[in-house]
This record gives sequence, structure tokens and C-alpha cells, in this order.
Amino acid sequence: MESTQMDKKVFLLTGGCGYFGFRLASALHKRGARTVLFDAVRPSQELPEGMVFMQGDIRDYAQVEKAALGVDCVFHIASYGMSGREQLNRHLIEAVNVQGTKNILRACVENGVPRLVYTSTFNVVFGGQVIENGDESLPYLPLHLHPDHYSRTKSLAEMAVLKANGTALTGSSEVLRTCALRPAGIYGPGEQRHLPRIVSYIEKRIFSFVYGSPSSLVEFVHVDNLVSAHMLAAEALTAEKQHRSAGQAYFISDGKPVNNFEFFRPLVEGLGYPFPKLRLPISLIYLFAFLTEMIHHIIGPLYNFQPLLTRTEVYKTGVTHYFSMAKARKELGYEPQEHNLQEVVQWFKSRGHGRRCQSPFFWRFMLNILFVSAFIAVVLSFLPVAGSW
Repeated sequence: MESTQMDKKVFLLTGGCGYFGFRLASALHKRGARTVLFDAVRPSQELPEGMVFMQGDIRDYAQVEKAALGVDCVFHIASYGMSGREQLNRHLIEAVNVQGTKNILRACVENGVPRLVYTSTFNVVFGGQVIENGDESLPYLPLHLHPDHYSRTKSLAEMAVLKANGTALTGSSEVLRTCALRPAGIYGPGEQRHLPRIVSYIEKRIFSFVYGSPSSLVEFVHVDNLVSAHMLAAEALTAEKQHRSAGQAYFISDGKPVNNFEFFRPLVEGLGYPFPKLRLPISLIYLFAFLTEMIHHIIGPLYNFQPLLTRTEVYKTGVTHYFSMAKARKELGYEPQEHNLQEVVQWFKSRGHGRRCQSPFFWRFMLNILFVSAFIAVVLSFLPVAGSW
């Protein structure tokens, strides 16, 4: 990527100490930009000169306002509730994703920040329905149809970001220009949210079956392709690029629809495990996820366990949904590079992961399903029947 006006600018990255945020910050730093990492969690490694860490919470406007001083562009990456048990904490999801985004937008306006790139999600249009080669003309999924609170709040946040495009900046003749990127599932060596969980399932032999149709297709995006897309989007908000991305949303992926389980085959086999041959109906897995969420709702305040899968995760992994990159290619100049999971396999192997045991976990897992079902049946037996009052 050629040097542009991005060089020597100051960039604020909310969630900058996360996997993707730090990768983006490092790419910006290599081009000579100053980067401010705003995060509730401290960075896990020493920062190079020109990269600054500010510890803070996007729910606190005073902290956000301070972080936005003297900034040329904000990459708003921070969010909460994407997967696992986080998806079930509705209050925190709402506070971070909706109120936190409002704080970011307000700080941009009051501090004269002219550009904001928002990291959104496929989920703003997807809620379990089949989508084949969809594009940005698709409407938002109606809020009441979202199967999880994370997707609903990300929709609300994206709407707020795009609506703020063109807002006059305080004390300036300029306006705020915003855009949103909707990435697929992120992967790459060192990814810490999804891949370690998947590897733990592989090693515990939970990954002893697959589900859904073998013809179902989903998408992924390598972290470096997502970094490239964000940098291009920020450039496309400048006058030099005719503000062409202002007010726009873009789907971002590697551009290669693939069956979810086949995508992870190299990881499974690369770590020395056999790829599962048993295929279960998606309806059974969805029922199990529903029962698990019910149990978490009941006992979560006492024991906040990690669900094996949530209903949204079943949809996202087992139902076809993939999107066209045509708009991102045309307006941003986005061209995803070729990547595979071999670098991920090597990353895990270098940290001691790989086949070490032969314990048949599947049957224990099926017994757990029966236990969960029985527990729910007992709980429901204590609930009042309609009309029994």
C-alpha cells in the first residue's frame, strides 16, 4: 500500500489492545502514524515508540473525551458480547456497544475528529436466514428478529455511526465522516477469542461430530486482510479520495465461501486429530444450545459457565450466509490476499498443542446432553401451568 495522507496522522483505536486492534495499530505504526490504544485491558507486550496506551472504558465519556484530543481518525473496534457466555450478559452488551458508541461519536464531534471507521459485523443483516452472495443493499435485520443481544446492539451502533456522517464538528467548518466495515469471522496466528476455544474442543474430543448440511457455506477473513480494509476505508474518508466511503457500509471477508467445518479441517488434522465423520442435524444442536442458554439464565448468577454453543453460534456456523466484495473492491480498492490455516496450526504447535490422548469424549458429551435435557424437564415441572392460578 502506497504512502498517503495517513502517514504522520494520529489514530485512536478503541479496543486497541485486542488481537485485531493491536495488529491494525502495528500496521499504522509501520507507516509512520502515531497510534493511541484505548482499552480497559493493558497491552500484553511492550509498545514501540510512537504507540501510546491509554487505559479507559468507553462507557465513561470523560475518559473517551480525553483520549480523542488531537486525534485525526478513530477506529472504533471495541465491543462486547460476540461469543460464548459474553453473549448472555445483556446489560453489559448494551452499555458497551450502544452507549459506548454514542460516547465515541460525541467525543469526535466535540474534539473536531473528522474521521471514524466503525468495526461492525455480518450480523447486522443476518439472523439465521440463508443469504447467498448478499450485498450492501440488504436491509438491516429487524431488531426484534435478532437471536442475540450482541447482534441487535451492533446494528443499533452501526445505524448511529452512519447517521452521524455529515455532523458538523464543534468549532470547525468541517464535518464528521464515518463508515462501517462488516467483517466475517476473524482468523490468524495468535487470535485469542475463537481459535483457542475451538482448539480446546478439538483436544477434549468435543469436536467429534459436525452438524448441518455439508453444502452450507460461510465466510472468514484473515486478520491482515481486515487490517488492509480498515486502512483503505480510513483513506477513502479523506478529501484526497473524494470522501467516497463516507456514510457507507462494506462487507469484508477473504471472498471464499466455505463450509464452516471444512474450513477447520486443516487445523484438526494438523494437530493430529481425525476429522469427524458423524454428522448431526442442526435442529438437535440448536435445541441443545437453547437448553444450555436456559440453564445459564437460571444458574448463571451463581456459576457463570462457558456454554459449548449459543443459538447464534449454531446459526453462524451451520446456516449459509456469504456476501459480495464488489462494493469494497470498487470503492475502497480492497483486494483480499491468499491465506490458509497452516500458519495457525504452526502457531498452536509452537505452544505445545497437538494430539496427546485418545479419550473418547463424544459419548460423555451425549450423556451431558441427556443430563441437560433432564435438568430442564425438572425445572419446567415446577413452573405454573397456564390457567392454574
